[in-house]
Amino acid sequence: MKNKIGKQDLNRVFWRMQLFNVTNNFQSMQAIGFLSSFAPILEKLYQGKSKEERVAAMKRHLEFFNSHVNSNALILGITAAIEETTNEDQKDTVTSIKTGLMGPLAGIGDSVLKFTWLPICGSIGAALALNGSVLGPILMFLLYNVVNVASKYYGIHLGYSKGIQLIEGAGGNVLQRLSNIANIVGLMVIGGLIASVVKVNIISEIKAGDNVIPFQEMFDKVMPGLFSLLITVSVYKILKKTNGKHAPLLILGIMILSIILTYLKVVG
Repeated sequence: MKNKIGKQDLNRVFWRMQLFNVTNNFQSMQAIGFLSSFAPILEKLYQGKSKEERVAAMKRHLEFFNSHVNSNALILGITAAIEETTNEDQKDTVTSIKTGLMGPLAGIGDSVLKFTWLPICGSIGAALALNGSVLGPILMFLLYNVVNVASKYYGIHLGYSKGIQLIEGAGGNVLQRLSNIANIVGLMVIGGLIASVVKVNIISEIKAGDNVIPFQEMFDKVMPGLFSLLITVSVYKILKKTNGKHAPLLILGIMILSIILTYLKVVG
């Protein structure tokens, strides 16, 4: 089967992804940046197709997405391969695999680039700068961006080529297997995020004579993170029911409710 996506299309994705984080927001994080970068692929694959199919494809890539910006290159390439090799009734696989990849690859991107390569470049540049050399910041910039730019460029092309080979060479059930793995990993990532990011601390207490029973301690013995889970599920249900139309209003409501409950010394 001749591939529809060519090197020129992938290069267009590379240039567009330089502005990946410009539209980062708290509602969908990097989703707009992903769609903006991925637009050349959708333009090629959906050329001549109905407006409804093109709109559905764009909406599919506007769902929540957040990973390390350099790791995004690999995800963009793999997603392009999956988009090209799936029918419309298999497109749920695209979202599942994107969700499953964003967490693990974010960890790799952070550890390798942000916490390893960037400090190395910074220390080399700082050492030169402290000795009065103007080459310090210039060398830091060049050293970091050699890896930064190369990882984005080759990540997109490698992700696409290896994605195509994997899908075409591993049998007919590969998409289902990948989808199942991605769903499991995605659920693990979301579960970890709920426990570590959504913080609810109930400071109210039950007093019976000299005995004081803190609500938070009592519920933590039953199920740690129970209130975090309940709030996350409630917000999810509301967003799902309203198709995310009132997300900003919901965020504002949570902020106001948090202030009121803090003032009343219910939470802290």
